[in-house]
Amino acid sequence: MVNNPLTKVQLNGAEAVFMLGSADDPDTVENVDVEVALDDGSRWSATFLTLAEIRRLMARWKATGECLSGAYFQCSDMVIVEQGGIVAATDLLRRLVDSGRIQDVLSRVDIEE
Repeated sequence: MVNNPLTKVQLNGAEAVFMLGSADDPDTVENVDVEVALDDGSRWSATFLTLAEIRRLMARWKATGECLSGAYFQCSDMVIVEQGGIVAATDLLRRLVDSGRIQDVLSRVDIEE
């Protein structure tokens, strides 16, 4: 069980904050929201999901009737990852920040309209 639902991780030129559910294990979580604040002040978000988690959700929705009985899955800031866990997600974020590709992959959340 998670004592603190917010897990902060420092990256080169950024800080990531993972938002864990009360039953999430940081070592294995397969569905986690993250917000990244870059040193330039911009903020970016994503929902990291494994394919296994998407399959589990859709199977559950067949029974509950959600998303037209599991007929589709939609998440506006979804990033599909091969491996779950905060360590794997942090590694990916670090690589995205270091390569300058984070803006291509995550959704910006600090834009004023």
